Amino acid sequence: MRNIEQARFNMVEQQIRPWDVHDPKVLELLMKVKREHFVPDEGQTLALMDLEIALGHGEMMWAPKIEARAVQALKLSHTDRVLEVGTGSGYVTALLAHLAGQVTSVELVPELAQKAAEKMLSHRLKNVTVVVGDAATGWADQQYDAIVITGSLPVRPVELLQQLKVGGRLFVILGEGAAMKATLFTRVSADTIDSVVLFETSVAPLLNASQPERFVF
Repeated sequence: MRNIEQARFNMVEQQIRPWDVHDPKVLELLMKVKREHFVPDEGQTLALMDLEIALGHGEMMWAPKIEARAVQALKLSHTDRVLEVGTGSGYVTALLAHLAGQVTSVELVPELAQKAAEKMLSHRLKNVTVVVGDAATGWADQQYDAIVITGSLPVRPVELLQQLKVGGRLFVILGEGAAMKATLFTRVSADTIDSVVLFETSVAPLLNASQPERFVF
């Protein structure tokens, strides 16, 4: 037990803080929510390491520092309604649930959705709804205070941006190849959405993501 807690401390201090994660609420949460509880059995030894972990079905669990940057960027409050596109392991879902008022997490793969829902119950997170479905192009005709997309997209998510309330934030990793851009969009008015690039990275694509038009010769 002592070794795992030392490894968790090292994850926060050596991987995450140096990546400009300084929000005390987020740092405290990373110590509190046990990441190893959300990692597949065969990946347990990798749970606190600085790398992606395969979840099966073509999905990957982000490296801890990317998860932390995404959660910090959304600046969640306890009244926020959040949409997560791609539940995956359920770890980011749990982090969001500790900070927000209500989280709807939509997962394309039924097996992953079921496992994540069970983890929400075991962690007594009652403000989370895990749904099987495809939210790559929007979900349930509702407005959200925050949206996080847990796989990369080749183009900006127009439909999901339309579901942001004024003041709402959307985190997504945009692009293809080795130099994707983690981007935070903010709806500053009914007609205006600002964006800022937070960092560059490369992660697995969101399943069923909208594709850009490509020329065929």
